[in-house]
Amino acid sequence: MSEQIEIDSGKKGITLFVVIAMTFMATLDSSIVNVAMPVMSGKMNVPLSSIEWVVASYSIIICATLLFFGRLGDIVGKPRVFQCGTVLFTAGSLLCGLCHSFIPLIICRFLQGIGASAYMANNQGIITELYPKEGRGKALGILATAVALGNMIGPSAGGFILSFVNWNFIFLVNVPIGIAVFLLGLKHLPRSLKNSEPMDKTGAALQFGGTVLLFGALIEAQTSGFANLYILMALLLAAIFIVVFNGFEKKYRQPLLDLTIFENPQFSLNLICAFISFVCIAASAILLPFYLQDTLKLTPAQAGLFMMLSPLILAVLSPICGTLSDKTGAEGLTLSGLLLMASGFFLMSRLTEHSWINICAVFVSIMAVGQAFFQPANNSLIMSTCSKNKLGIVGSVNSLVRNLGQIVGITLSTTLLYSFMSRKLNIHVSDYIRGRGDVFVYGMNRVYLILVAICLLGAMLTAIRLFLSKKKGIQSGVHCV
Repeated sequence: MSEQIEIDSGKKGITLFVVIAMTFMATLDSSIVNVAMPVMSGKMNVPLSSIEWVVASYSIIICATLLFFGRLGDIVGKPRVFQCGTVLFTAGSLLCGLCHSFIPLIICRFLQGIGASAYMANNQGIITELYPKEGRGKALGILATAVALGNMIGPSAGGFILSFVNWNFIFLVNVPIGIAVFLLGLKHLPRSLKNSEPMDKTGAALQFGGTVLLFGALIEAQTSGFANLYILMALLLAAIFIVVFNGFEKKYRQPLLDLTIFENPQFSLNLICAFISFVCIAASAILLPFYLQDTLKLTPAQAGLFMMLSPLILAVLSPICGTLSDKTGAEGLTLSGLLLMASGFFLMSRLTEHSWINICAVFVSIMAVGQAFFQPANNSLIMSTCSKNKLGIVGSVNSLVRNLGQIVGITLSTTLLYSFMSRKLNIHVSDYIRGRGDVFVYGMNRVYLILVAICLLGAMLTAIRLFLSKKKGIQSGVHCV
């Protein structure tokens, strides 16, 4: 028997608030960390190639455990797993705030990521069960607004905190929010029924090992090189784990990842487009704070205020675009969004070390409008493609793709950046070179041009999806087997 959520219709708004509040906290933490990276790099005396682990470790552990927590939500109840994630994330935030050196901080970020994974795997599933199809786009648009608000408040809050106190407080601000959300959840999250289905422990272990080894090796290869024996061994083991996982899931009666959901071409195309968008967004987000603070010489507070611009646009437009997707269909909005994002990335590739900040703001705004068009509509398409008993795994797969996109974007952008900077100077580079903003901008511009190409690929796939949808005479989603 599949899990069912029992809730009075009059309490849906409160339950939605509880779910999005946790999402808000996670994005708040992420956006604060991004703007703080240049400061943390200096305070802990670690290069850019190392400080990116503060972001990457969090994303890697989320990718490694999302499927497990999504399946666990289907078995023991999405609200239960959601609440456990709230506790772990809050505890991890507290421990991160108490750290004063690099290695312990990374370990605590792993714990924080486990908690985030538990609720990320289930928040969309809870919302999708709460709201009928005609209101789903709007509800997911509100969820996107929570993400935007967290991203909007995070940079300014981070810049303010860094201007007056130690960087540790960027993590400690999560603790009171986490406690409040947990207490609200005890009262307002719906009860859910357990079922007797087994957990695919072997699949979970294989997916965990493959993900951690793959992305850990790719990040370390930026400084050690791909010829390093340990890097090669890690990549080989990761490939073996992933191949074995794929074969095991096809044979297991109740697998961690039901591969039949990918038999729906609409669902698969939606996921690919989501992956592409988050690769591009994460790649830009990792570069922008260093451009603002180290190249344009903005203070952390000024950079934080600037980085509020994109989330502010998302907060305003996401609910509107979500409602619009319910009324007019989502495919056209996703195509328009990707084309706008590609335009914004191209304009960013024209920036120099002497560019006016107002010009940069216009370019970032264009990217943000495209993101607001794309995300709620594409999420609605993804969550509309499968039956109710698969919402947990579909929601976790959607979150997995988002976080995979983020870690790939981080790894891709920094790897390409170092490569282009090294080519410019004819020496190996793995950090921002003080006094040579031109070298950083040279690499950044070329990374943005590559993002343009990736985004246009997503637009082409979206156009194919739109063509297939019209050809089959369907609207925004079909039920998978």
